[in-house]
Amino acid sequence: MGRFFSAIIPLYNRPDEIAELLESLTKQSYTNFEVVIIEDGSKLDAKKIVDQFSNRLKIQYHFKENGGQGFARNVGFELAKGEYFVIFDSDAIIPSHYFQAVEDSLNTSYVDAFGGPDAAHESFTPLQKAISYSMTSLFTTGGIRGREKHVGQFHPRSFNMGLSREVYEKVGGFVITRMGEDIEFSIRILNRGFETALIPDAFIYHKRRTSLGQFYKQLHFFGRARINIWRFYASELKPVHMLPAFFVVCIWSWILSYFVFKTLFILGAVLLLVYYIAILLDSSIQNKSLKIGLLSIPTSFIQLYAYGIGFFTELKTKILKD
Repeated sequence: MGRFFSAIIPLYNRPDEIAELLESLTKQSYTNFEVVIIEDGSKLDAKKIVDQFSNRLKIQYHFKENGGQGFARNVGFELAKGEYFVIFDSDAIIPSHYFQAVEDSLNTSYVDAFGGPDAAHESFTPLQKAISYSMTSLFTTGGIRGREKHVGQFHPRSFNMGLSREVYEKVGGFVITRMGEDIEFSIRILNRGFETALIPDAFIYHKRRTSLGQFYKQLHFFGRARINIWRFYASELKPVHMLPAFFVVCIWSWILSYFVFKTLFILGAVLLLVYYIAILLDSSIQNKSLKIGLLSIPTSFIQLYAYGIGFFTELKTKILKD
């Protein structure tokens, strides 16, 4: 039979998403798992949708007062029956091989906690595929996420993360509910001596945001979250995390150079043009679509710029409070 997993999914006002996620879980080749859905005080609850899957999946549904996704996951940990927990975001589709890939990897080289990459499903819109490209590309800071080579120790992220019951019993759950809660959790896991790793084959299809405005807000929030992690662990703010902030400084310096040193402005324009042509070509080739390649230009700009602005916004707040 293999080990028994508990898939824990916090849900907030997204009944339209959960049906597709649950449908993908019914197609798993490895079936020794349960699903624990925690409705986090939603006004648009998904109980009727979840009930439709009760005869196809081992499934628990629980409603709680709104407290944020981190604390919703903690409720899921308490209710879970599995020996190994897996956390998914609700805007995900799980490939049919997922749990088999995790089981095989843990049998071959056991770790106490793992993370997996994200990818774009063929059914995603061109914009969603462009966003996925920007969040995983080596041409942006997305390239440090979900890869075997990464900066420092591997920190699993909660959109696709697994941990043993022993980790939860010894480390506890999430202590903050948002603003980098998964990174803080991963750091505590590592600090207690547990091993983490990336399982490349345990990828999910991650929808993310469906408009540039929503994507900007999400990345702005991610930038703020990095400073919030710094409040807990000063050593976790590394040069690579400052690259988007550096990008913002460069963009504004380039704009101002138009008024004081136009030769520098022209040089900057050429460098930006080369950079975004490289993104256009790389994304177009990867996605086999010129349209997605073109959309990857604004999404890659937002990926860096919004994160950098969020970084500076929260840094200012921290300085003023200190």
